[in-house]
Amino acid sequence: MSHHHDMGHNMTGAAMPTSDPHVHHQSTMSPGHMHGEGMAMTFYFGYENVPLLFSGLVINTAGEMAGAFVAIFLLAMFYEGLKIARESLLRKSQVSIRYNSMPVPGPNGTVLMETHKTVGQQMLSFPHLFQTALHIIQVVVSYFLMLVFMTYNGYLCIAVAAGAGTGYFLFSWKKAVVVDITEHCH
Repeated sequence: MSHHHDMGHNMTGAAMPTSDPHVHHQSTMSPGHMHGEGMAMTFYFGYENVPLLFSGLVINTAGEMAGAFVAIFLLAMFYEGLKIARESLLRKSQVSIRYNSMPVPGPNGTVLMETHKTVGQQMLSFPHLFQTALHIIQVVVSYFLMLVFMTYNGYLCIAVAAGAGTGYFLFSWKKAVVVDITEHCH
């Protein structure tokens, strides 16, 4: 049901107050940042009337923005840590490892052997079910962070980026692995 026909407008196009409870009033945010019924469409720095993920969660003070910044920063760090933890758990819970070698043409008519390592888990094992639960959490957190970034609020966007960067710095420094095709000989 559309309520746009109920909203009165004065000659400048601004919404007129009405007693109809179904009429949506425009936000007090600057017009250059708003689209439709209050969604920011350009980056801005502000801390008043900033919606955050849920309809009842609105930032209205500098203190609330500072708290949201810290919470989002920590959530983005948690996301990076969760990604690394899942990779580490997967390496530790590998159930079956299979090596497949196949000949491939090399330079000057020579034949090289290429070895592939296949790792698998059983579908109904605890490690796989645990990985599935962690994956669900990771997906939900990633979408929350994306939606926070889509508020276009500069402070919240910086919190997402800085938290992700800090999380990567803290948790991913051991991640670099050199792959050796003769690894199965160790």
